[in-house]
Amino acid sequence: MQSNLAAVTPGIDATLQAVTAALGDKARHIAMKHGEVTVIVGAQDYLEAMRVLKDAPGCQFEQMIDLCGVDYSDYKAGEWDGLRYAVVVHLLSISLNQRVRVRVFAPDDELPVVDTITGVWTAANWFEREAFDLFGIIFEGHSDLRRILTDYGFIGHPFRKDFPVSGHVEMRYDAEKKRVIYQPVTIEPREITPRIIREEKYGGLQ
Repeated sequence: MQSNLAAVTPGIDATLQAVTAALGDKARHIAMKHGEVTVIVGAQDYLEAMRVLKDAPGCQFEQMIDLCGVDYSDYKAGEWDGLRYAVVVHLLSISLNQRVRVRVFAPDDELPVVDTITGVWTAANWFEREAFDLFGIIFEGHSDLRRILTDYGFIGHPFRKDFPVSGHVEMRYDAEKKRVIYQPVTIEPREITPRIIREEKYGGLQ
């Protein structure tokens, strides 16, 4: 575990120390950046670490304010060589007026799975469904892991960096069948190059 204690305010420093002490070996990395504490935990310790952060003295992060998925694939970014999918959670301590960011990487790029934290914060329910829908991250133990933004018949996960911009299928109403049907996309991909138009002597140029 690494820890960066530089340039912190007293309040944040106390939170950093409390989080470090409470998580112990469950924290793989703890850092201070932009005045906020960021913790990375392993997938096997994720659920227990979140319970600790909610209840441990000096932590007391009673409220989960955000949860999202992240795709760290090397699509157009060859410098990344770590695991592809992560879940990032932002927690708020109302009683101590402090925040912490927790990041956990799914250990399998082909089938990204992490534990659900709905048993710790019920507010995680729809956030986890969103991350499942858009990134394909599975939250083990979630009682109702269904799509929440795309249609139930939707194929793929739109926020994956390898997902085609036009999608895989499109939906339309068929007058003969009198119902909505799905079919392969009929949009032809095209590259649009903007045209630059300048007036004569624009900006004093001859």
